[in-house]
Amino acid sequence: MSRPTIRACYTSIRQFTYANQHAINTRAPQPNDTLAKVRVLSTRGHLTEALSLFFNTPPQFLHSTQIYATLFHACALHGNIKQAMQLHEHMINNFPNEPQDLFVTNHLINMYAKFGYLDDARHVFDEMPKRNVVSWTALISGYAQHGNAGECFRLFCSLLQYFYPNEFSLASVLISCDYLHGKLVHALALKLSLDAHVYVSNALINMYSKSCADEAWKVFQNMEFRNVISWNSMIAAFRACKLEAQAIELFAKMNTEGVGFDRATLLSVLTSLSGSRELDVDLGLRFCFQLHCLSVKTGFISGIKVISALVKAYSDLGGDIDDCYKLFLETGNSRDVVLWTGMITAFAECEPEEALFLFRQLQREGMVPDWCTFSIVLKACAGLVTERHVSAVHSLVAKYGFEDDTVIANALIHAYARCGSISFSKQVFDKMTYHDLVSWNSILKAYALHGQAKEALQLFSNMNVQPDSATFVSLLSACSHAGLVQEGNKIFHSMLENHGVVPQLDHYACMVDLLGRVGRILEAEKLIHEMPMEPDSVIWSALLGSCRKHGETRLAELAATKLKQLEPGDSLGFVQMSNIYCLSGSFNKARLIRKEMKGSRVRKEPGLSWIEIENRVHEFASGGKRHPQREAIFKKLEELIGQLKGMGYVPETSLALHDIEEEHKEEQLYHHSEKLALVFAIMNQGSLCRERSVIRIMKNIRICVDCHNFMKLASDLLGKEIVVRDSNRFHHFKDRRCSCNDYW
Repeated sequence: MSRPTIRACYTSIRQFTYANQHAINTRAPQPNDTLAKVRVLSTRGHLTEALSLFFNTPPQFLHSTQIYATLFHACALHGNIKQAMQLHEHMINNFPNEPQDLFVTNHLINMYAKFGYLDDARHVFDEMPKRNVVSWTALISGYAQHGNAGECFRLFCSLLQYFYPNEFSLASVLISCDYLHGKLVHALALKLSLDAHVYVSNALINMYSKSCADEAWKVFQNMEFRNVISWNSMIAAFRACKLEAQAIELFAKMNTEGVGFDRATLLSVLTSLSGSRELDVDLGLRFCFQLHCLSVKTGFISGIKVISALVKAYSDLGGDIDDCYKLFLETGNSRDVVLWTGMITAFAECEPEEALFLFRQLQREGMVPDWCTFSIVLKACAGLVTERHVSAVHSLVAKYGFEDDTVIANALIHAYARCGSISFSKQVFDKMTYHDLVSWNSILKAYALHGQAKEALQLFSNMNVQPDSATFVSLLSACSHAGLVQEGNKIFHSMLENHGVVPQLDHYACMVDLLGRVGRILEAEKLIHEMPMEPDSVIWSALLGSCRKHGETRLAELAATKLKQLEPGDSLGFVQMSNIYCLSGSFNKARLIRKEMKGSRVRKEPGLSWIEIENRVHEFASGGKRHPQREAIFKKLEELIGQLKGMGYVPETSLALHDIEEEHKEEQLYHHSEKLALVFAIMNQGSLCRERSVIRIMKNIRICVDCHNFMKLASDLLGKEIVVRDSNRFHHFKDRRCSCNDYW
């Protein structure tokens, strides 16, 4: 375009501007434009800018309260209660005499209800001159979402006096209903033909999932249309009712039918995998891997909750911990305390030292452990030799203010007891302001482990909560360890009569052990035949152990046969029968048993012992060939044996192989793992902190008669208490005596 043309255009525009200047300057601002901008800003998520513009709008422009509804909704959506209340005050100040707009007031009730300000929502509701079904539903939903089930149902009943409920009213009240009230609402939904609505059906499934999976399944099957929430709700219902296999099967069907799934689906199915007891482990691990692949494919793996659920599922199914750890490391710096706790849980039982390392790492990275983290860490501490780690965690529990937490206190009782410090378990129990059932069971089990049966029975007489099955297992176990037959019989027969607890396999196993230990083996056999269920391997092994102790060969052969049928890969039946034949002088039969064991490719579990010296755990195997200081240990052991023989120690060689020399039999006994651990502790006495410190040894199998005698004499010679935790119980050796009174 040429220059003169531009100038002409400019002149024309300028003339137009002058001609219309008065009209533009005298035109009033348009309120609708301002309010439209407010709406646009609020709907696009710019709430602060929207409110700023709105609050600066002159009052004369606010001809209607409708805009408040939009802003109330936006405040609820963005969780800004302070600005929401300012907005409500602004409305009252600018429209003090104007009748309440039903549409706006419903939004106001909904906003307060979502924030949990139920009293404010109820006040607005009560002041309304006119209500519709939306008004009632908004308040009902608020009560339901914030756990006020009673008021929710009462308000719903009041609604029925004025209006027919819609699908949203029904879905809202069903959230908080128990089974009985839920059935009533379900009947009403059927009457109003609203039961087929997807919102109502989903809510019904959720309601029934609290108590009856069959009812939830009927609702699910009758649905004409299902969305992802419907499938998720049904999967969650199976999981809530401990029907994990059905939950997994339903997800497989969901996937086969091409129904999409979301993060909630994955979390629910992974949780089902973690809790499933029916699913074959190998099949479970394969399915877990498939879910892992799906989470990667869909991108849900980026969510920390999905990774946490995968770690837990792999761990609970016995998967490779290294795989769990790789998943954990892949999260980088986005780990939360739930994921840390899940990873610590994976290591807690099999590698407790690694679990404690992770716990320290969690603290170094500035994470704050919660009650669940502490309970899992204490579980890991329970698998270690000394109480040092428990005490350290206990101090952190106090630091973070969890001392009054019942779950943590219960974990402390268990951890101290498992580490040999029953006195600390008692202290924790006595300091608790409230004892739940787990508290009582934990301290009773602690007494049983340490052979303090009379203390357990005395405590039980003061128990102020209803006992359960685990309570009686602890009591019967305590009686068994102490040989209290009369007391044990009384407790066993009082279970059903006085407490309504039906005896199960564990209780019968304790009774068989109790009767068998004192030599009443025929009574134990009779009890087994009278059991209302088939005896398991624990019961037969208890009977076999009693037969070994009292030389009852006939019944031992029966028990060993049954044991080998139930647990063909377990060496216990072979080893016990070999010992029984050796004790009775039937060495040829003992040799045949060992030959059968070898032919069956069954290997005896090697005896291992652990002791902690200078913050390091040392492991010893029978024979001691793997320890780097074995020569020095053997030399010190020889000196100790000489001293103990001078005090009356005689090696118990009756169970050793018959076809080797006596001196070789003794040599085999000398090199048992707990003896080597004791000698290593003596060699490092300066590292045991104080002169009268307790020597604590942990062993994976039952302590033998020879080592038991050895420890009693050694405790007197050294002037120290020696605590040995074997696979069955604790032995506190002091001044030539053992806490078990030679009854174990």
